[in-house]
Amino acid sequence: MKFKQVDSADIDERIMNLLLYADPSKDMIKNYLPKGICIVGKYRRKPIGVAVLLKVSSAVWELKNIAIAKDYQGKGHGKELLQKTLEEAKGRNAESIEVGTGNSSIDQLAFYQKQGFRISEVIPDFFTDHYEEEIIENGIVCRDMIRLYMDLLSE
Repeated sequence: MKFKQVDSADIDERIMNLLLYADPSKDMIKNYLPKGICIVGKYRRKPIGVAVLLKVSSAVWELKNIAIAKDYQGKGHGKELLQKTLEEAKGRNAESIEVGTGNSSIDQLAFYQKQGFRISEVIPDFFTDHYEEEIIENGIVCRDMIRLYMDLLSE
């Protein structure tokens, strides 16, 4: 996969659709996208992955969104995109990186933990309070946000 940093003004429909895989709210995406660093992963010139990294403080960055097109999942592309994103954060002097996902996002929770993230907190009712439409994944109503972190200094 080849990577390119993309300005939020250059986000086309294909990239927006990838972002919507990980975050079903276009309004939420449009809110954080201009403040973040957007990295697009292309395979054979086709965008198949996207990640958005946002500075929280001088030492802490947040992975706001990471997604791989369904046809390319399970082939190592997500891990490759995450590694590129972690390198970008380290290059900007990040000491740790945070990410949030839903309580119903079983595959994502496993993915992050396999990559070395640790659970730091649970924010009850985050998705029911901040999203208009009910989210159901794996037959589970997505209510709570699970926050995870990775210490980049020990990497």
